[in-house]
Amino acid sequence: MAPNPRLAGRYAKSILDLAIERGQLEAVYKDMVFLRVICRSNRDLVNLLQSPIIKTDKKRHILEAITAGRISPLTAAFNALLMSKEREKYLPEIAAAFEDQYKAYKGIQTVKLTTAIPIGEDLKQVVLNKVKADRQVQEIDLETEVRAELIGGFMLEIGDELIDASVAFDLRKIKQQFQNNDFIYKIR
Repeated sequence: MAPNPRLAGRYAKSILDLAIERGQLEAVYKDMVFLRVICRSNRDLVNLLQSPIIKTDKKRHILEAITAGRISPLTAAFNALLMSKEREKYLPEIAAAFEDQYKAYKGIQTVKLTTAIPIGEDLKQVVLNKVKADRQVQEIDLETEVRAELIGGFMLEIGDELIDASVAFDLRKIKQQFQNNDFIYKIR
């Protein structure tokens, strides 16, 4: 299935607006996070939702069985609407788009910190405080990832900006300088 960000954005905006209007924004946000997590962790569910062979009624019953008692009535009604419009295959994309729109609405900045080794809570707090001070952001959603190939240092993604202060990045720069013979030209 080809991604359809416009469609996902429109559906996410509609459920966001309705949730705000009904005072159920936080409940629907939790539901969308739940739906995104189960879709991400269960490829069979995503394949089922995207299957053109399986009837919509069957998909609806399975999704209702998985989510029964775990999502709000508003989100359940939204899922039923998706099924009636045969848009259920876009549910994972809509849930992700909803999360993005929710964060934009609430003024939450997503920051991703990637390090070579796991870091403690005290260092995470230092990063959060620095980003808050530099960007004048009140609330930050910090995602962390560990990638040993960085060797040392860190990578910090803030929106569409990347700050790469990893040892691996420095080594790549040095390698490029040697390949370009930068050192030879500077000596002469």
